[in-house]
Parts: sequence; C-alpha cells; structure tokens
Amino acid sequence: MAVTAPEARPADAGAGACPVCGTPVYEGYAYCEKCGHTLGSPTCASCGAAAVDAEGYCERCGLRQPTGRDHAEIVLEGGAAAVTDRGLRRSRNEDAVALLAAGRSTVAVVCDGVGSSPRADEASAVAVEAASAALIRGLAHEEAFELAGRAVTKLATSVDDAPACTYVAAVVRDGRISLAWAGDTRAYWLPAEPPAGPPSGLPDELPTVPSTELPSGPPEGPPDGPPGGALLTTDDAIETGEITAWLGADADDVRPHVRVFEPQGPGLLLVCSDGLWRYLDGHPLPAPGDPQELARELLRHALDSGGQDNITIALIPLGELP
Repeated sequence: MAVTAPEARPADAGAGACPVCGTPVYEGYAYCEKCGHTLGSPTCASCGAAAVDAEGYCERCGLRQPTGRDHAEIVLEGGAAAVTDRGLRRSRNEDAVALLAAGRSTVAVVCDGVGSSPRADEASAVAVEAASAALIRGLAHEEAFELAGRAVTKLATSVDDAPACTYVAAVVRDGRISLAWAGDTRAYWLPAEPPAGPPSGLPDELPTVPSTELPSGPPEGPPDGPPGGALLTTDDAIETGEITAWLGADADDVRPHVRVFEPQGPGLLLVCSDGLWRYLDGHPLPAPGDPQELARELLRHALDSGGQDNITIALIPLGELP
C-alpha cells in the first residue's frame, strides 16, 4: 500500500514567516528557502525575533545576546570576592576570572582576551580554567602558565586564526602572595593602614627568575599605582599601549614574570584587568573593607568613568581588616 506524504501546511501564526527576510515558511521546515536562516532559533533579547545564530548574534538587529559572562560575581567563605562585567561599550565580555580556595590557599586568575584576536572570550576562559585548576592543586606558577598557554594554543586553527589573552595569577597562602603575569593585567596591594611615607613600588623592569629565587617584600623604587595602593606587577607593553606578551599560538616564546610579596600588615590583594586600572590613575582607592562591597564599588567607578572595556576585579583579604 502506497503512503502519500502529507501536504506541506503553513506554519502557525507565530512562525508563519521567516523572522529575517519575511518569506512565508511551512510547518516542519528547518530552514528558510530564500535566505537560509535556521528556523526555530533562539529569540533575540532586543527585537524579539527568533533569529539568533550559533555565534550568539541576532541576524535581524545584529545584537550580541547577553550571556552568563556579561555580569558575574564570586564570593568565597573566607571573604575573597570577584566581579566581572561586560562594561558599557563592548558587545561581549572577553575577560575571565577564577577564584578558588583550598586548605590555607586562595587562588585568583584573571585573563583578558586580546580584542584583535578571534574568539578572545574562549581564550580567556580556557586559560583561567587550566591555570586555576593547576594552582589550586599546588603546581608552580610556571607550570600553570604553561598549561594555560597550551589550552589557548589548541584553540587556533592557524597562526592567522589564533585566539589570545593576557594573564595574571595570584596564590595567597599563610600571609604570602606569589604572582605570575604576562601582558597588561595587574595586581595591587591595598594596605589597611597606608604607610606614613611614600608607598614602595616596583622598578620598571622585573627579571623572570625561578620561583625559588624570588625576592620577598616591596623592593626599593618609585611609587606606582593609585593613591593608597602599590602596584605589584609591570606591564608587557610599549609606550603607545600595545602589549608585547600574551598567551596564544601566535605568541613568541613567552615566559611569565614571577614575584613573591610578603605584606607587613593586613590589607587586600587586588587583581584586575585594564578595564578597571585605566581608571585608577589619580583616583584614591577606598579603604580596605568587605571585599565584595569594595569590588562592586570599584566596578561602579569604572562604569561611571566610561566603562569602555570589560571590567574584572578580584580581591583577597590578608590579615584582620577594619
């Protein structure tokens, strides 16, 4: 007995036309015959059309759809906190942050996707995941950096299609801070009671040395950073702002800068992307207090100042804060 396929019927009123080109479509069709749009796509948060493509953009109005990375906060039981935000001018958040604690150790990793590279948000995400997992297991900074670099390199299809990101990682244990970085993500020390004299900063250049040979404490040098804080890292960048070190398949043989810092009193370690620190010059930092509230306050400052880039802030308390 022959079976005849049912005649194609117009879709219901809610899906009777392609949301992109308006061509009538029929129930059961997967694609628009005219423009090729995938029917049944997610709905755009702005224009309401069922036209969001696999990359997260609306094919009708062009809006990049909000994701869980547009704004996220982390708070640990010990008080450490982090916040990341898309900012006001970017279509997506290409920063990533991890904040973990195990035993007496707290780990923070912040990576900023290089905007000129493809899929920069993926680069920062895999780097943060690889590095934080390694550091919380007790691996050395150099090993964690290498694992993060491998994870980012695997994303590339060629040197011309190479996602990339900057990197900064901090491990706080028993009142001691160890840092590793490449690019222009930064770490600052915010003492609970600023010293009577000028704060100690870092020299312009820091050598890359094995972690077992790292100096402790603030070295002699000019103060650097916002009032009330001291910059603990240096930027891999030229005078015009372009970075000279990053993670990615197109990066040269990059080794991380590494440093150990032993605070002389209580305070907060601030780890952040350039979406915050570009607005810190000349801006007095609030007194160290609740890390979550301070992270939100710093985020508001960056947004009120223009919010031109993604903003990521991680704060780890050391000692008893007021």
